Amino acid sequence: MQISGEMGFCSGMAVVYLVILNLLEVNGEIPTTLDGPFKPVTVPLDKSFRGNAIDLPDTDPRLQRSVTGLQPEQISVSLSSTHDSVWISWITGEFQIGDNIKPLDPKTVVSVVRYGKLRFPMIHKATGHSLVYNQMYPFEGLQNYTSGIVHHVRLTGLDPNTLYYYRCGDPLIPSMSDIYSFKTMPVSGPRSYPSRIAVVGDLGLTYNSSSTINHLKRNKPDLVLMVGDLSYANLYLTNGTSSDCYSCSFPDTPIHETYQPRWDYWGRFMQPLVSKVPIMMVQGNHEIELQAQNRTFASYSSRYAFPYKESGSSSPFYYSFNSGGIHFVVLGGYTAYSKTADQYKWLQKDLTHVNREVTPWLVATWHPPWYSSYTAHYREAECMMVAMEDLLYRYGVDIVFNGHVHAYERSNRVYNYALDPCGPVYITVGDGGNREKMSITHADEPGKCPEPSSTPDEFMGGFCAYNFTSGPAAGKFCWDRQPEYSAYRESSFGHGILEVPALSLSLSLSLSSRNPCLITMTRGNQREKDRERAQARTGGKGKNKDDGLTPEQRRERDGKALQEKAAKKAAQAAGGADAGSKSNKK
Repeated sequence: MQISGEMGFCSGMAVVYLVILNLLEVNGEIPTTLDGPFKPVTVPLDKSFRGNAIDLPDTDPRLQRSVTGLQPEQISVSLSSTHDSVWISWITGEFQIGDNIKPLDPKTVVSVVRYGKLRFPMIHKATGHSLVYNQMYPFEGLQNYTSGIVHHVRLTGLDPNTLYYYRCGDPLIPSMSDIYSFKTMPVSGPRSYPSRIAVVGDLGLTYNSSSTINHLKRNKPDLVLMVGDLSYANLYLTNGTSSDCYSCSFPDTPIHETYQPRWDYWGRFMQPLVSKVPIMMVQGNHEIELQAQNRTFASYSSRYAFPYKESGSSSPFYYSFNSGGIHFVVLGGYTAYSKTADQYKWLQKDLTHVNREVTPWLVATWHPPWYSSYTAHYREAECMMVAMEDLLYRYGVDIVFNGHVHAYERSNRVYNYALDPCGPVYITVGDGGNREKMSITHADEPGKCPEPSSTPDEFMGGFCAYNFTSGPAAGKFCWDRQPEYSAYRESSFGHGILEVPALSLSLSLSLSSRNPCLITMTRGNQREKDRERAQARTGGKGKNKDDGLTPEQRRERDGKALQEKAAKKAAQAAGGADAGSKSNKK
């Protein structure tokens, strides 16, 4: 079935099984989103917990250069848009930082990857391109930076779900890397999935970050989804002085400085993982890194490969790719997203071409969350939400992953701040261990609601977050209790695992920080059965796709029924409160 235009009732609606810590099971079974919406749960910060969100020192062996000459380092693998192609990236030569820097010449070394299904011989060869990027500051006293030579090579014609060995470098010098391996994604199909996908955001380069990556490795993922904020090089001045809060410690710097060698340290730190497991990047605010001539994202867009051209995009900040039966859409929260912008037009075209019979799951990701109840970054991305939420809802996005807020939060199914059985589940996995520490306070706590004028994103600008006009928070900028769309929130750090058990039609997410969480979603051949169950639970029993209603009318009918059910539950819990209260809409 080709998905285009309007969709019917939650077309192929996903059923979500939830086990969050010690949540009660329903009749001895794992509860699903069809048993929801769930009463909001807050797990307070465990004050006895002592993490170590301190940056690893430059002298840590994992950050040091371990190669000589033009041997490859900082090697990484990333996916192309389909299973039959990947990118191999690496750096040769040493970076320079100071006043009198001279960029290396990319033409002095070639970009070659030898690869094959056997260690010996590697019968295939691919060539690519190379570049050098600079971080320049037009102010006296600031140190400029020029990178080593960055290489990107695309391998094509690969078989699905297959282990390949490879070496990268320049065979003419000769200067080739050790032998590494990667496994391609399964071919796209409704029963074809990678076993595990790691989801991590706001990682940084601290002792906590190291703990997160060690735990992640033990989960043996097939793919890593990095939802923004990588090295945190912009918490440093160009002389290497750092702070947990740049604006607090360095309010008078003429420009927001960065210490670019932290990117090289991060690349070396991550190589043992991402030279074997593909990593897909999402732009975060810590990657902006303003420099001379108003250039931004130079390091982020230069060091890693993005399948934007393969997926019809004009920018590395937004692209899509398939991972078995999952279609991922990566969006940019720090590039134009209005309905007239290229990103919006590309997204609309990409979603139109998604075939849900081939990729039943549709997952979107970007950095700043739309649905977060924490004080930090509260409603900061509202303008992006206003521009794009309708489009994601119309095409039935199942799950959204975000970072930015340094905590974990999972939503009930939600659309336009209202509980909605057709809306996505939003999951914030926003603290991989970075030095800025965890988010703790909630906007619904007394005295913690931000001043509205302080909430717009500084880089993107615009103001779209107004007081709510209806529902429990009508006339207010914040709720006075945990919002009903927020199903579960916890101040902790770690990573997530999106898991697809073999030979089954389910997805799960486990958050591995101090406490485990699990979310499982089923789809595929359960589609019609799930639709019937959903209709029965939301007042649509006996109706089907030929009930004579338009998709909008069907969504409105089922959404209202679910909202009424949630309101009745809340009233019962409150001991007779008004059962007819509406969801909180804008």
